[in-house]
Amino acid sequence: MFFVPMNRSSAELARTFDRLFDDSFFDRFATPSSTAAGSSAGLRSPALDVTETEHSYSVKVDLPGMGKEDVKISIDGRRVMLEATSARQDEMKQGERVVYSERASTRYARSFTLPMEIDQTESSAKMDQGVLTLSLAKRSSAQTRQLSIS
Repeated sequence: MFFVPMNRSSAELARTFDRLFDDSFFDRFATPSSTAAGSSAGLRSPALDVTETEHSYSVKVDLPGMGKEDVKISIDGRRVMLEATSARQDEMKQGERVVYSERASTRYARSFTLPMEIDQTESSAKMDQGVLTLSLAKRSSAQTRQLSIS
């Protein structure tokens, strides 16, 4: 029997199911040798919060272990796409060998669509302790003018 907690919002429940059936979930069963060896980076969907003011959107994305040089942000109209990749860098001393390792390369990817188009020239991004903060300025709509009939 499967119980669904009634105190969760539908959005949170939908996100839980999305994470459960994420591509990386199935990859563990399809190719166990590649993930066990750590050769393939699992794709993760980072958590984000979006708030809105009259002139802009503020987006906070959790990207633990990432530096600003690891993150790529693309904006196309109302669509925002985030990609981040951290390469695993192990420096081993001579005579050392790996006994057990759970840390691996990590890839984050997330895209979402906002209600209004974004003005890229007025937008900015900041990375602080694994949290990416985007300030996305709304594109101002053209002023409505009345045409005079001649």
